[in-house]
This record gives sequence, C-alpha cells and structure tokens, in this order.
Amino acid sequence: MTDRGARNKARWLRRQLRSLDFRTAVPQLTLWPLSGQTGQSGDLGPDAPELGVLLMGFTATTMKLIQTVKRRMGNDGDKKTSTSRTGATSSGGSSGGSGDLAAKTKATTPANSTSSRAMTAKPATESSSFATIPKLREAPPQERTDLFRKKMEVCAVVFDFHNDNNQKEKEAKRQTLLEIVEYVNNTRNCFNEALMQDVVNMVGANIFRALQTRNKDPLAFSDPEDDEPSLERAWPHLQIVYEFFLRFVVSNDVDPKIAKRFVDQNFMLKLLELFDSEDPRERDYLKTILHRIYGKFMALRSFIRRAIQHVFFKVIYESETHNGVGELLEILGSIINGFALPLKEEHKDFLIKALIPLHKVKSLASFYQQLSYCMAQYVEKDPRLAYDIITSMLRYWPVSITSKQVLFLNELEETLELTQPPEFHRMQDVLFRRLALCITCPHFQVAERTLFFWNTDYIVKLINSNRQELFPIIIGALYKNSKQHWNSAVHGLTFNVLKLLMEADPGLFDECSAKHRADEEEEGRREQERARKWQVLQEMHDAKVKA
Repeated sequence: MTDRGARNKARWLRRQLRSLDFRTAVPQLTLWPLSGQTGQSGDLGPDAPELGVLLMGFTATTMKLIQTVKRRMGNDGDKKTSTSRTGATSSGGSSGGSGDLAAKTKATTPANSTSSRAMTAKPATESSSFATIPKLREAPPQERTDLFRKKMEVCAVVFDFHNDNNQKEKEAKRQTLLEIVEYVNNTRNCFNEALMQDVVNMVGANIFRALQTRNKDPLAFSDPEDDEPSLERAWPHLQIVYEFFLRFVVSNDVDPKIAKRFVDQNFMLKLLELFDSEDPRERDYLKTILHRIYGKFMALRSFIRRAIQHVFFKVIYESETHNGVGELLEILGSIINGFALPLKEEHKDFLIKALIPLHKVKSLASFYQQLSYCMAQYVEKDPRLAYDIITSMLRYWPVSITSKQVLFLNELEETLELTQPPEFHRMQDVLFRRLALCITCPHFQVAERTLFFWNTDYIVKLINSNRQELFPIIIGALYKNSKQHWNSAVHGLTFNVLKLLMEADPGLFDECSAKHRADEEEEGRREQERARKWQVLQEMHDAKVKA
C-alpha cells in the first residue's frame, strides 16, 4: 500500500469513529448517573447490570469496525514491508563486489568509532583487495599510473594493531606500501598533479589519528630516562607511510605552487598536532618532514611559524607538558639561523612572547638544550637581545627547584659569552645579586655551577672591567661561603675565585674585604642589640605573669 492510500484509510477510520454516537450505535443505551454527586466516586445506581450489558454491546460494535479497518491497512502494509525488504536485499547483494570498498567499510564502521581520522581513513575489512591488485612492476607502463592510484586507495585502509586480527591483511598492506615506495624511488614524474590529492589522502588517512594520552606529571619530564615512552603499535605501517610522504615532499617532480593546494594550512595544523606523540621515532620523522616543507613551501612559512607559536602558548599557559617541544625548537633553531638582518619585529616578538616564557615550564629539562640553542642564535643575530633574555630569565628564576637553577645557570653562562659590554653593564647589578645568592646556596650543585663562571675568560673579563660595582657584591658571598658552606668542593672553588679577584685588583679587594668585615661587625652588634631587647621584653612578660 502506498503512503497516500494509508493516509486515505486513516482518514476514513477517523470519520467512522466520529460518526459513532452512543444513542445511534446502541439506541437503547441510557447513561446512568452515579449514586453520589456528579464527578465523584461511588456505587452505580440500581440499574447497573443493564448498563454493563449495553456497554458490552457498544464495545463489540465499535471493535468490529476498527478491526475491519486495521485488517485492510495491515494487508497493504505487509506488502509494502515485504517489497522494501526485497529491495534492500537486492541492493546489498549488488554492493558486495570488490570494486565498492568504500560502501563495505562504511557498513562495517560503528557510528561512534574513531574513523573520523583526517582524510577519511577507511577501517579494515576482510576483503582481499591487496591480493587482487597486480604488482606495479608487472603491469604495462601505460597502466601503472592508474594502478599506482588504486594501490594508494587501498592503502588508506587502517588496521587496528591493538589486537592480532587480520594478520595477513596487515602484512599485505605493508608489502603494498613498500612497493609504492620502491615505485616512486625508481620512477620519474610519478607525482603529477592528478595524483597529488590521492597522495595526501592516503598519507592523512594513516597518520592523522587520536594520539594515546597519559596523565603525566610535568616534573616527570625532568628525567626522561625514568619513564619509557609509549611506542606506536602501528609503526610497521606508519614508518613506511612517513618514508613515502618524505619522498613526496623532497621530490623535484612536486611543484610547491601546485602542491600547496593539497598540503594546505589545515593539513599543516594536523601535522603539528602529531608532534605530541610519545613515540620518538615518529617525532623524528615529523621533524624532518616539517623542516623540508618549511624549506620548500615558501607560502606556508609564516603560517608554520604562527602555528608553532600557538603550540608554545598552549604549553606555557595550559598544558605544561608536550612531547614535541624539543623537536619544534630544533626546527626553529635552523629557521632562526636563516633570518635576514636586521631582524624583523615579528621575529623579535616570537622570542619575547613564545620562546623566553618557555623557561617557566616545569618540563624545561626535556627541551633545555634546544631552547638554549635558539637563545644563542637570537643573540648572535642581534646582541642587544641578550638584555631581554637574561633579565627575563632572572624574573622567571626557579627559587625552589635547584635542578632548574642549574639549567638556568648553564644558559646564563652561554648567553653571557655572547653578550656585548653595553648590554652587560645595563643588567650587571641585578644579575650578580642573583649570582651571589646562588654562590651561598646550600645545594652544592648550584653553588658549584655558579663558581664555574670564573673559568670562562670572557666572563672574567666582563667582571674585571666592571669590578668597582661587582666586587662589593661578590666578595661578601665568597667570604660567607668560605666560613659556612658544608661542601669541600665548594670550599676549594670559593678560595680559587677569591684568589682571582685579589690578583685582579689587590687594592679594591682589600677595600671590599675591610668593608665586608665592618658590615659583619655591624651586623653582629645589631644582632646583640636585638637579643638584648628581646630579653628585656621576656623579663617584662615574666614579671607581669607572676604579678
């Protein structure tokens, strides 16, 4: 029965029901009131048995009419259902061929699965598509392009490596990936414009995925060897896909002006998200690929820098942890090295807003070397930036984390070696007041690392050239160390530094030493006066209590 016929039957049924009337359907029906007040519960009247008989007659008449209509509609509805089922069965049978892989994968994919991987990743099915496609080297030359495209399409099928299912299909896909890598190695002009979309689709289907995340304490990054990284189980496939994409990026057949339509900003954002992978092998491939893309796709350079800056903002102000900061900084070190002089304001803003605040992150130890290299590159490009870097580090100084203090001291020494005298003179007071506190630090590694500054000739030269301002700050801390510090190695380094200062300017050294002794005596007298006043207050309190 058609929908229109069903609607007509329904309208006819409603009309029949509306035409029914208690008095016309059962003429002898009489409605009997309740024995109590109208609308209230109570016993029926004395003629209640008659009413029951009349109601039964009315119900039988009405139900007979309704059943007749339902029977007529039901027969037509069954025919319609049977027809629709037959059509569904026939359509399902026609889609069972090996050529319609997308329909099969769609039918086997649950609605809430992770098949939302970019570039429309296809989940694995039990089809034998890999085995049915012939080898590229066995195909005629004129058919290899279409065969290459077909192999990339089937390689977009994604297998679940969290179980041991589909082992034959997984191995078949791996062999197919190796085959297409071999094909692009030995074939000229294989990456033409017609195939670029297929390349990007296949690569994206395999690599863009939801990364495995673990709740990790940011301080755990301070010693990466304490925690083994979580390796990607699908690496047997991912490695070959990354190799294939790397060959695509570096290929001379790929014109960046054409390829930028496919390797676009959206693709780059998804690629940068993968840097948070815990697998160091994957991050290494991503680092190489991103560096190559930055070098080849000129139109994407500014966008890539802004996207990396956004990643750093997220690390600084939100997550505190990110597995790929070191790799991104390594790429930036190479990028900064290529900046033209004079530096643009955009590049200086990147330093001030994104790179320097990375020193605040608790996981600094995991990317300290790469960050320090970027700082050095900026200072080499523009020595005036040393003032901004060092003063910012002093503001972010990790007072309560001695391991980070050692890292800061390492970077300070490297930056000071590149600092020009004018910039050093601007910040020398605040810098050496912090170093004096580090010299007297009870943690021997902090004190020892600070005293090692005098092993650098250039820093010693800067100190001696400003000794009138710096000797009074340093000598007091050195004398305090020589008397109070518990570590013997720190004692030895302290006496060596005192000897260097005395040899640099004996007169000033004696003057500062005398001033330090006078300050100590004055401090002793103040301490005695404080103790005397406290004793007086204590006696007054005791006398008041006794009274």
